Amino acid sequence: MKVELAARTSQTGKAEETPPPSPAAAAAPSAAEDAPLLPDGGVRRRAGCGRFARSGSFRREVSRAAAETFLLTRLTLILLRYLGIGYRWIRQFLALCCYTFLLLPGFIQVVYYYFFSSQVYRSVVYGDQPRNRLDLYIPTSTTGLKPVVAFVTGGAWIIGYKGWGALLGRRLAERGIIVACIDYRNFPQGTIGDMVEDASQGISFVCNNIASYGGDPNRIYLVGQSAGAHIAACALLNQAISECGEGDTLSWSVSQIKAYFGISGGYNLLNLVDHFHRRGLYRSIFLSIMEGEESLQKFSPQVMIKESSARSAVSLLPHIILFHGTSDYSIPSAESQAFADALQQHGAKADLFLYEGKTHTDLFLQDPLRGGRDKMLEEIASVIHSEDPDVSADQLVVPAARRLVPEFMLKLAGRVSPF
Repeated sequence: MKVELAARTSQTGKAEETPPPSPAAAAAPSAAEDAPLLPDGGVRRRAGCGRFARSGSFRREVSRAAAETFLLTRLTLILLRYLGIGYRWIRQFLALCCYTFLLLPGFIQVVYYYFFSSQVYRSVVYGDQPRNRLDLYIPTSTTGLKPVVAFVTGGAWIIGYKGWGALLGRRLAERGIIVACIDYRNFPQGTIGDMVEDASQGISFVCNNIASYGGDPNRIYLVGQSAGAHIAACALLNQAISECGEGDTLSWSVSQIKAYFGISGGYNLLNLVDHFHRRGLYRSIFLSIMEGEESLQKFSPQVMIKESSARSAVSLLPHIILFHGTSDYSIPSAESQAFADALQQHGAKADLFLYEGKTHTDLFLQDPLRGGRDKMLEEIASVIHSEDPDVSADQLVVPAARRLVPEFMLKLAGRVSPF
């Protein structure tokens, strides 16, 4: 089913960073860390800990920030060796600077929320790799178990970071939904196989441990945006294939995922190589990210579901819901259309929402920064809450979000956007 949405449619304080608990220790943390202890899903803070960290905690924060800065600087230098310095990249960089400056009023408020809100638990460890961290956004209400979104952010497989999900996490947490923003290794720190592995491990952590944070392990939803939509789709399909007896030992089940939401994703890499090359993500770099031309089919969900070995796995997939703007030039909306068609042809339940005139970043950034009613977020929330028998219609009514950026700056940002 395809649903066309125009701009007006008729169809349709600083929180202390949570020291990363291991799965085994999630329910029994040490005295030195914040811990999910209350049976109703609330979180009890350790005694003597106020809103701001003490000197020892501050030193840890500085040490961690320095270590991450060093890591990102080293990876940036390695990345520059791949990209080189040319006219197109300089132009894209300048456009990105202008785009960021125009949206800065909103970004400052989101960053403040990210670092100072008591509802945000940053850098919870879910694995052994340096980027195996996730951020948790907890609703203010602690009554009952909450539905959960596991979110995989975008970033062209190169600049993805869990913090990019702060705005989405905030908006969904306001609607009573726990959000886990999963970080993963980017290129050149890792290739696509590493990214899919990290995302799957992060999803596993959420499935097996979210109850300790007040989440309902029986109501978990997977959301991916841009490159994150591709990575999350690969992780979901690989898991389904594994459950059909063709993979390794399972640590989570596709049946635990109630629905998958893909925002502005690309699902057939074979069709995107030349497109990305023309936009500056050169063929040699893209193929290095994707582990060579021979691996493009292996990491293309649209192609994978057509293979005989994956036919039985398709029946295990949850409801697939895809969102895309018709004016998306980074990843054409035809990608989501073709994926939805392929899923339906092979018996999967799939829906597509097209937003007339929306660009690659409108759905994820400009629209939430604009405030008011956000059609895509409301669609996601309505699907999630439709399976919650304890939520009444009155509880689903959320006050319109406050505008974070003036409209004229949003329109200018759309014009100069490099995405």
